[in-house]
Amino acid sequence: MTKLLVATSNPGKVSELAALLNDLPCQVIGLSDLPQPLSIAPETGATFSENALMKAEHYHARTGLLTLADDSGLEVDALGGAPGIYSARYAGEAASDAERVVKLLEEMKDVPDAERAARFVCSIALVGMLGGQQLRRTFEGRCEGLIRRAPRGSSGFGYDPIFIDAELGRTFAELTRKEKAARSHRGRAMAAAHSFLAEWLSE
Repeated sequence: MTKLLVATSNPGKVSELAALLNDLPCQVIGLSDLPQPLSIAPETGATFSENALMKAEHYHARTGLLTLADDSGLEVDALGGAPGIYSARYAGEAASDAERVVKLLEEMKDVPDAERAARFVCSIALVGMLGGQQLRRTFEGRCEGLIRRAPRGSSGFGYDPIFIDAELGRTFAELTRKEKAARSHRGRAMAAAHSFLAEWLSE
């Protein structure tokens, strides 16, 4: 069975991605499952795709494993697209999800309801050997929505409690895992990656 390294130490993200791949003949592991810690991958790209590829290539080079990495974030129109690729570091390197949410809401406190449009964007990179060939692919997913004035819901992570899905009218933190997988930026990017992997792993 192919071992697939999901290049993150975020247990929520590993669990979410593993659930989306559970019907494929591969064993999903995260960075915390490796026998020893690895150096942190650089994230100096100008786009989500560039950062995802940097991470996937970094960890593949050090483990030899087929590696899947994602870079995702929140783009808020009223903030000129911020926090964007800096979403995870928006309130500082050591900030918690709650602290990042507080910072974002504070910056948007004077933004009218009609101008709170935002989107989640996810780029997934797949790097490694599969079927005797070297792979280097990216897949992108997006989800449009609005930013609430206060968090709502208890599921998910990151900015999920303040992001309202434009079609469902609920925050990502109010969705079930199945609903989020079908709707989210990461779910959509993973659907494309899943189709690609399913074809390769069946050969």
